[in-house]
Amino acid sequence: MLYRLFALCFVSASAYSASYELPTEGSSIVGRTQYHAIQAGESLADIAKHYDVGFLSLMAANKGVDPFLPQTDYVLTIPSQVILPHVEYKGIVINLAELRLYYFEPDSDIVHIFPVGIGKIGRDTPEMETRISQVRANPTWTPPASIRKEYLEKGIELPAVVPAGPENPLGEYALRLAYGAGDYLIHGTNKNFGIGLRVSSGCIRMDPKDIEWLFNQVDVGVPVKIIDEPIKVTLEPDRSVFLEAHEPLTRNDGSKKSLTLPQELSWWLDEFEIPDSKARAAILAQNGVPVEVVAAPYN
Repeated sequence: MLYRLFALCFVSASAYSASYELPTEGSSIVGRTQYHAIQAGESLADIAKHYDVGFLSLMAANKGVDPFLPQTDYVLTIPSQVILPHVEYKGIVINLAELRLYYFEPDSDIVHIFPVGIGKIGRDTPEMETRISQVRANPTWTPPASIRKEYLEKGIELPAVVPAGPENPLGEYALRLAYGAGDYLIHGTNKNFGIGLRVSSGCIRMDPKDIEWLFNQVDVGVPVKIIDEPIKVTLEPDRSVFLEAHEPLTRNDGSKKSLTLPQELSWWLDEFEIPDSKARAAILAQNGVPVEVVAAPYN
Protein backbone atom coordinates (compact mmCIF):
# COMPACT_ATOMS: atom_id res chain seq x y z
CA MET A 1 0.00 0.00 0.00
CA LEU A 2 1.22 3.51 -0.79
CA TYR A 3 -0.17 4.81 2.48
CA ARG A 4 -0.42 2.87 5.69
CA LEU A 5 -3.86 1.87 6.88
CA PHE A 6 -3.83 0.90 10.54
CA ALA A 7 -7.19 -0.76 10.96
CA LEU A 8 -7.47 -2.07 14.47
CA CYS A 9 -11.15 -2.78 13.84
CA PHE A 10 -11.55 -4.32 17.26
CA VAL A 11 -15.09 -5.34 18.15
CA SER A 12 -16.18 -5.49 21.77
CA ALA A 13 -19.43 -6.31 23.46
CA SER A 14 -20.13 -2.63 24.09
CA ALA A 15 -19.14 -0.95 20.84
CA TYR A 16 -18.68 -1.66 17.15
CA SER A 17 -17.11 1.67 16.27
CA ALA A 18 -14.44 1.94 13.62
CA SER A 19 -11.24 2.40 15.61
CA TYR A 20 -7.93 3.15 13.95
CA GLU A 21 -4.40 4.18 14.71
CA LEU A 22 -3.74 7.62 13.27
CA PRO A 23 -1.93 7.40 9.92
CA THR A 24 1.73 8.08 9.36
CA GLU A 25 2.84 11.70 9.33
CA GLY A 26 1.65 13.47 6.20
CA SER A 27 -1.26 11.09 5.59
CA SER A 28 -4.92 11.73 6.45
CA ILE A 29 -6.61 8.48 5.40
CA VAL A 30 -7.80 5.80 7.82
CA GLY A 31 -9.83 2.65 7.37
CA ARG A 32 -10.47 0.46 4.39
CA THR A 33 -13.39 0.08 2.03
CA GLN A 34 -15.48 -3.01 2.79
CA TYR A 35 -18.04 -4.82 0.67
CA HIS A 36 -21.25 -6.61 1.57
CA ALA A 37 -23.32 -9.00 -0.54
CA ILE A 38 -26.98 -8.34 0.26
CA GLN A 39 -28.83 -11.26 1.79
CA ALA A 40 -32.53 -11.93 1.27
CA GLY A 41 -34.65 -9.76 3.56
CA GLU A 42 -31.90 -7.25 4.40
CA SER A 43 -32.50 -3.52 4.08
CA LEU A 44 -29.89 -0.77 3.86
CA ALA A 45 -30.89 0.29 7.38
CA ASP A 46 -30.04 -3.21 8.66
CA ILE A 47 -26.67 -3.19 6.90
CA ALA A 48 -25.80 0.34 8.04
CA LYS A 49 -26.48 -0.67 11.65
CA HIS A 50 -24.42 -3.84 11.30
CA TYR A 51 -21.34 -1.93 10.07
CA ASP A 52 -22.05 1.11 12.28
CA VAL A 53 -22.09 3.52 9.35
CA GLY A 54 -24.66 6.23 8.65
CA PHE A 55 -27.76 5.40 6.61
CA LEU A 56 -27.32 8.38 4.27
CA SER A 57 -23.60 7.61 3.94
CA LEU A 58 -24.41 4.07 2.84
CA MET A 59 -26.98 5.35 0.33
CA ALA A 60 -24.54 7.92 -1.07
CA ALA A 61 -21.89 5.25 -1.61
CA ASN A 62 -24.44 3.05 -3.42
CA LYS A 63 -26.57 5.40 -5.49
CA GLY A 64 -29.54 3.82 -7.22
CA VAL A 65 -29.95 0.95 -4.75
CA ASP A 66 -33.45 0.61 -3.30
CA PRO A 67 -32.93 1.24 0.44
CA PHE A 68 -35.90 -0.90 1.50
CA LEU A 69 -35.87 -3.72 -1.07
CA PRO A 70 -32.29 -3.96 -2.37
CA GLN A 71 -31.49 -6.70 -4.86
CA THR A 72 -30.31 -9.92 -3.24
CA ASP A 73 -26.60 -10.69 -3.87
CA TYR A 74 -25.91 -7.13 -5.00
CA VAL A 75 -22.52 -6.13 -3.61
CA LEU A 76 -22.63 -2.89 -1.61
CA THR A 77 -19.71 -0.57 -0.96
CA ILE A 78 -19.42 0.07 2.77
CA PRO A 79 -18.05 3.62 3.34
CA SER A 80 -15.56 2.63 6.04
CA GLN A 81 -12.53 4.45 4.64
CA VAL A 82 -12.38 8.17 5.39
CA ILE A 83 -10.21 11.24 5.11
CA LEU A 84 -9.80 12.74 8.57
CA PRO A 85 -11.08 16.33 8.91
CA HIS A 86 -8.45 19.06 8.73
CA VAL A 87 -8.63 19.99 12.41
CA GLU A 88 -6.54 19.41 15.49
CA TYR A 89 -6.77 15.76 16.51
CA LYS A 90 -8.15 16.45 19.95
CA GLY A 91 -11.31 15.55 21.86
CA ILE A 92 -14.56 15.20 19.92
CA VAL A 93 -14.90 16.46 16.35
CA ILE A 94 -18.23 16.26 14.51
CA ASN A 95 -18.44 16.93 10.78
CA LEU A 96 -22.08 17.72 10.05
CA ALA A 97 -21.71 17.25 6.31
CA GLU A 98 -20.64 13.62 6.69
CA LEU A 99 -22.79 12.90 9.78
CA ARG A 100 -19.80 11.47 11.64
CA LEU A 101 -18.32 11.94 15.08
CA TYR A 102 -14.59 11.48 15.65
CA TYR A 103 -13.18 10.88 19.11
CA PHE A 104 -9.42 11.27 19.42
CA GLU A 105 -8.16 9.44 22.50
CA PRO A 106 -5.98 11.60 24.76
CA ASP A 107 -2.32 10.53 25.05
CA SER A 108 -2.94 8.01 22.30
CA ASP A 109 -2.78 7.69 18.52
CA ILE A 110 -6.25 6.16 18.26
CA VAL A 111 -9.31 7.69 16.61
CA HIS A 112 -12.82 6.23 16.96
CA ILE A 113 -15.41 7.07 14.29
CA PHE A 114 -19.19 6.91 14.80
CA PRO A 115 -22.24 7.77 12.65
CA VAL A 116 -24.55 10.38 14.17
CA GLY A 117 -27.93 11.96 13.59
CA ILE A 118 -28.06 15.76 13.47
CA GLY A 119 -30.60 18.59 13.39
CA LYS A 120 -33.27 18.53 10.72
CA ILE A 121 -33.83 21.47 8.38
CA GLY A 122 -35.33 24.25 10.46
CA ARG A 123 -33.50 23.05 13.56
CA ASP A 124 -29.93 23.07 12.27
CA THR A 125 -27.12 21.87 14.48
CA PRO A 126 -24.77 24.89 14.60
CA GLU A 127 -21.07 24.85 13.95
CA MET A 128 -19.25 25.53 17.21
CA GLU A 129 -16.09 25.19 19.24
CA THR A 130 -17.00 24.31 22.81
CA ARG A 131 -16.56 21.66 25.51
CA ILE A 132 -18.55 19.12 27.48
CA SER A 133 -20.16 20.89 30.45
CA GLN A 134 -22.09 17.98 31.97
CA VAL A 135 -22.17 14.18 31.72
CA ARG A 136 -25.31 12.43 32.84
CA ALA A 137 -26.58 8.85 32.90
CA ASN A 138 -30.34 8.25 32.80
CA PRO A 139 -31.07 11.88 31.90
CA THR A 140 -34.45 13.50 32.16
CA TRP A 141 -35.66 15.59 29.22
CA THR A 142 -37.12 19.07 29.61
CA PRO A 143 -38.65 19.86 26.20
CA PRO A 144 -38.15 23.51 25.19
CA ALA A 145 -41.30 25.56 24.70
CA SER A 146 -40.76 25.55 20.91
CA ILE A 147 -40.74 21.75 20.78
CA ARG A 148 -43.76 21.45 23.10
CA LYS A 149 -45.62 23.84 20.78
CA GLU A 150 -44.58 21.84 17.72
CA TYR A 151 -45.86 18.60 19.27
CA LEU A 152 -49.07 20.29 20.45
CA GLU A 153 -49.81 21.28 16.84
CA LYS A 154 -49.72 17.56 16.06
CA GLY A 155 -52.13 16.85 18.91
CA ILE A 156 -49.46 15.58 21.31
CA GLU A 157 -49.07 17.27 24.68
CA LEU A 158 -45.60 16.74 26.09
CA PRO A 159 -45.06 16.85 29.84
CA ALA A 160 -42.88 19.62 31.26
CA VAL A 161 -40.29 16.99 32.18
CA VAL A 162 -39.93 13.52 30.64
CA PRO A 163 -38.39 11.17 33.24
CA ALA A 164 -35.60 8.72 32.53
CA GLY A 165 -36.84 5.49 31.00
CA PRO A 166 -37.91 3.90 27.72
CA GLU A 167 -40.08 6.88 26.71
CA ASN A 168 -37.21 9.34 27.03
CA PRO A 169 -35.87 10.33 23.56
CA LEU A 170 -32.42 11.11 25.03
CA GLY A 171 -31.80 7.44 25.72
CA GLU A 172 -29.65 6.38 28.67
CA TYR A 173 -26.70 8.80 28.36
CA ALA A 174 -26.24 12.47 27.58
CA LEU A 175 -23.28 14.84 27.23
CA ARG A 176 -24.26 18.50 27.53
CA LEU A 177 -22.31 21.07 25.52
CA ALA A 178 -21.33 24.43 26.99
CA TYR A 179 -22.32 26.28 23.80
CA GLY A 180 -24.93 29.03 24.25
CA ALA A 181 -27.45 28.27 26.99
CA GLY A 182 -26.44 24.61 27.11
CA ASP A 183 -29.35 23.46 24.94
CA TYR A 184 -27.29 21.12 22.76
CA LEU A 185 -26.49 17.56 23.76
CA ILE A 186 -24.72 14.52 22.42
CA HIS A 187 -27.09 11.77 23.49
CA GLY A 188 -28.52 8.34 22.81
CA THR A 189 -31.98 7.50 21.54
CA ASN A 190 -34.97 5.30 22.32
CA LYS A 191 -35.73 4.83 18.62
CA ASN A 192 -34.49 2.27 16.11
CA PHE A 193 -33.83 4.86 13.42
CA GLY A 194 -32.29 8.27 12.96
CA ILE A 195 -28.58 7.47 13.08
CA GLY A 196 -26.90 8.97 10.05
CA LEU A 197 -29.94 11.14 9.26
CA ARG A 198 -31.11 14.72 9.77
CA VAL A 199 -33.87 14.00 12.26
CA SER A 200 -33.10 15.66 15.59
CA SER A 201 -34.12 19.04 17.01
CA GLY A 202 -30.52 20.21 16.84
CA CYS A 203 -28.75 17.76 19.16
CA ILE A 204 -26.28 15.07 18.14
CA ARG A 205 -27.91 11.64 18.27
CA MET A 206 -25.86 8.44 18.64
CA ASP A 207 -26.66 4.74 18.61
CA PRO A 208 -27.24 3.51 22.20
CA LYS A 209 -24.16 1.26 22.24
CA ASP A 210 -21.99 4.05 20.79
CA ILE A 211 -23.02 6.73 23.29
CA GLU A 212 -22.60 4.23 26.14
CA TRP A 213 -19.01 3.62 25.04
CA LEU A 214 -18.25 7.32 24.52
CA PHE A 215 -19.88 8.28 27.82
CA ASN A 216 -17.42 6.03 29.63
CA GLN A 217 -14.42 7.61 27.90
CA VAL A 218 -15.03 11.35 28.34
CA ASP A 219 -15.65 13.79 31.15
CA VAL A 220 -16.48 17.44 31.75
CA GLY A 221 -14.07 19.74 29.95
CA VAL A 222 -13.35 17.55 26.91
CA PRO A 223 -13.20 19.87 23.86
CA VAL A 224 -15.88 19.54 21.18
CA LYS A 225 -15.57 21.02 17.71
CA ILE A 226 -18.51 20.89 15.26
CA ILE A 227 -17.71 21.72 11.63
CA ASP A 228 -19.52 21.56 8.29
CA GLU A 229 -16.93 20.39 5.76
CA PRO A 230 -18.51 18.67 2.71
CA ILE A 231 -15.21 18.38 0.82
CA LYS A 232 -12.04 16.90 2.29
CA VAL A 233 -8.76 16.58 0.40
CA THR A 234 -5.47 14.95 1.28
CA LEU A 235 -2.09 15.00 -0.44
CA GLU A 236 -0.55 11.72 0.66
CA PRO A 237 3.17 11.13 1.31
CA ASP A 238 3.51 9.27 -2.01
CA ARG A 239 2.17 12.40 -3.82
CA SER A 240 -1.20 10.82 -4.60
CA VAL A 241 -4.25 13.01 -3.97
CA PHE A 242 -7.59 11.81 -2.61
CA LEU A 243 -10.83 13.77 -2.42
CA GLU A 244 -13.95 12.92 -0.41
CA ALA A 245 -17.15 14.81 -1.26
CA HIS A 246 -20.48 14.75 0.59
CA GLU A 247 -23.79 16.31 -0.36
CA PRO A 248 -23.80 19.74 1.33
CA LEU A 249 -26.40 20.36 4.02
CA THR A 250 -29.26 22.73 3.33
CA ARG A 251 -29.41 25.25 6.20
CA ASN A 252 -32.39 27.12 7.68
CA ASP A 253 -31.97 30.00 5.23
CA GLY A 254 -31.71 27.69 2.21
CA SER A 255 -27.95 28.16 1.84
CA LYS A 256 -25.41 25.37 1.33
CA LYS A 257 -21.64 25.15 1.63
CA SER A 258 -19.87 25.49 -1.72
CA LEU A 259 -18.96 22.37 -3.64
CA THR A 260 -16.38 24.04 -5.83
CA LEU A 261 -12.88 22.69 -6.29
CA PRO A 262 -10.84 23.74 -3.24
CA GLN A 263 -8.54 26.63 -4.16
CA GLU A 264 -5.43 24.98 -2.72
CA LEU A 265 -6.05 21.84 -4.79
CA SER A 266 -6.66 23.90 -7.91
CA TRP A 267 -3.37 25.75 -7.43
CA TRP A 268 -1.51 22.48 -6.87
CA LEU A 269 -2.99 20.90 -10.00
CA ASP A 270 -2.14 23.97 -12.08
CA GLU A 271 1.43 24.05 -10.77
CA PHE A 272 2.07 20.48 -11.89
CA GLU A 273 -0.09 20.76 -15.03
CA ILE A 274 -2.44 17.99 -13.93
CA PRO A 275 -6.03 17.97 -15.29
CA ASP A 276 -8.75 18.59 -12.71
CA SER A 277 -11.33 16.36 -14.43
CA LYS A 278 -11.14 13.52 -11.88
CA ALA A 279 -11.45 15.94 -8.96
CA ARG A 280 -14.48 17.63 -10.50
CA ALA A 281 -16.09 14.25 -11.23
CA ALA A 282 -15.60 13.19 -7.60
CA ILE A 283 -17.25 16.42 -6.42
CA LEU A 284 -20.21 15.87 -8.74
CA ALA A 285 -20.60 12.25 -7.59
CA GLN A 286 -20.76 13.20 -3.88
CA ASN A 287 -20.47 9.53 -2.92
CA GLY A 288 -18.81 10.24 0.43
CA VAL A 289 -15.80 7.95 -0.05
CA PRO A 290 -12.17 8.91 -0.73
CA VAL A 291 -11.51 8.96 -4.48
CA GLU A 292 -7.99 9.01 -5.91
CA VAL A 293 -7.96 12.05 -8.18
CA VAL A 294 -4.20 12.10 -8.77
CA ALA A 295 -2.24 8.85 -8.86
CA ALA A 296 1.15 8.52 -7.21
CA PRO A 297 3.92 9.20 -9.76
CA TYR A 298 6.08 6.32 -10.90
CA ASN A 299 9.76 6.45 -9.98
